[in-house]
Amino acid sequence: MKKVLAVIGILVLAAGLLTACGSKGNGSGETQQVDLSAFWDAEEQKYQWGKDYFADLDDELMEDYYPGLKDISTKQLIVKVPMMSAVVQEMVFAEADNEEDAGKIAEILQKRADDQAAGGAWYPESMEEWEKAKVVTHGCYAALVAVSDNGDEIVSDFNALFDEQAS
Repeated sequence: MKKVLAVIGILVLAAGLLTACGSKGNGSGETQQVDLSAFWDAEEQKYQWGKDYFADLDDELMEDYYPGLKDISTKQLIVKVPMMSAVVQEMVFAEADNEEDAGKIAEILQKRADDQAAGGAWYPESMEEWEKAKVVTHGCYAALVAVSDNGDEIVSDFNALFDEQAS
């Protein structure tokens, strides 16, 4: 009986791995799961942003900032914007259901960055900062990091989530 239960357990685990979406950056096909809320909390603590530094978008603003993003099914979605609109401090971290949808999310994020850099940010300094925005994907995950300070470090921290799991 124990052998039967063990085999069933293995089959359930295998089915879960086959249906889950993850990064295949190491070529092994291993499924990777990243807790984006834990990542955000760690970044918030690391950079001491505090709870009043960023705001969440309501549905109406979400559609204005990222048209079509709400139409894509996500397992996890964190969208943070600055409390003041002239400040370039905008980040999005998403896990889609599949890599194709993650690509669609990345396109929406890149369009936001391009539009802001092309004049949507209004102020020349802000447009210059938006030109430095980074859109990153890893399997079913996509991210936008558009910040005035520590942008490269935040992108590195995000990338490291997948590098660590690939090891």
